[in-house]
Parts: sequence; C-alpha cells; structure tokens
Amino acid sequence: MSDKPKPSAVVFAKDVAKVATFYAELISMSIVHTDPDHIVLDSDAMQLVIHAIPAAVADAIGITEPPEVREGMPIKLCLPVASIAAARARAAQLGGNVDSAQDEWQGRNFRACDGYDPEGNVVQFREGLR
Repeated sequence: MSDKPKPSAVVFAKDVAKVATFYAELISMSIVHTDPDHIVLDSDAMQLVIHAIPAAVADAIGITEPPEVREGMPIKLCLPVASIAAARARAAQLGGNVDSAQDEWQGRNFRACDGYDPEGNVVQFREGLR
C-alpha cells in the first residue's frame, strides 16, 4: 500500500448535492463524507470533492436550464465511465449532458466524449477499449 494520497480534484458548485449526485452516478463513485460545504466522492483510483461556492459569489451566479456551458475554463476533468452511451442517457436525467455519439473520438486505449455537469462545467468522459 502506498503512503501517497490518491489523486484528487475539486469542483466548485452552487448546488453541491446535485453536482455530487451527477458525478457519483456517472463515474461510479461512493460518497464518503458530507457536510454543508462539501461532499467527498471516492473510488479506488481517486477522490473528487464537490465544494460549495462561497454564498456571496454563488448569489451572483445564475444556472440556466439547461446550464450555459463554461467552455472557457482553464481546466477540464477527464473521467472514466464504464460506457459512454450509458453515461449519455443518465447524464440527461441528472441535469447534465454527454455530447452525441458523432462527437466521440478515440485515443490510446480509450474512446472519449465531452459533456457538461448540471452547472455547465465541461467534462470529458472516457471509456476503455477492449
């Protein structure tokens, strides 16, 4: 067992519970900690922390339905899923999106497709090639 902590990422959100549910269900992570300011999701390979945006900032942020996609962000998460097709179907039910099958592309040992979470944060979903 390694003494190094797992890789982790933090996603800041206005609706912490909704965004945490989106990621937990799509990338099969377990909720291991919850408090009013953040929810920690965990898998064998990494942790994802959904952290509340400070109230003074959150009050100025409007989330549209569907959310406006935040394409100009300097970081994009790339996360594994068992099936991009299944993630596409479930993402829509959870307030997010995975782009169409025509937008998928193939990398080294994976197929990928971009999408967004319920608050418009762009995320790439990757499925292993068999």
